[in-house]
Amino acid sequence: MITYPEIESVVAALGGRRLLREKIRSLGELDARVARGLPVESLHRVSQRFPEGERNRVMYIVTPRTTLLRREREGVLSREESERLERIARLTTLAEHVLESPAGAQQFLTSPHPLLDGEAPIDLAATDLGARRVESVLWQLEYGLPV
Repeated sequence: MITYPEIESVVAALGGRRLLREKIRSLGELDARVARGLPVESLHRVSQRFPEGERNRVMYIVTPRTTLLRREREGVLSREESERLERIARLTTLAEHVLESPAGAQQFLTSPHPLLDGEAPIDLAATDLGARRVESVLWQLEYGLPV
């Protein structure tokens, strides 16, 4: 269950009610929206939270460039792409909360980390287990646990 970032923070990162075209107040509602496919514009919104040089990297984690061109015509991501995008939005908002800075979150997410076998946290967002590893490191930082 999401404790932090609050669902509202993740929804806001994805473009909020305006982009998602509905009010999402619960994890179940977010899950249902992701299952129907998130708007391509949500991908652009989330990627804007990263430095310009990292935006393509973020977008490629969600979908390959050639597929993205097709998705832009359709206007909606597939379920699997939407799940990856939601993970990136969740990790981004959690990192911003824990590190108390968008710049610190960007640095953390895009740099290799020794506790993640030298991988950049953003790259691990491609899978659910990878995202869980990143969340674990962030929660350890948040609560001052030994890492």
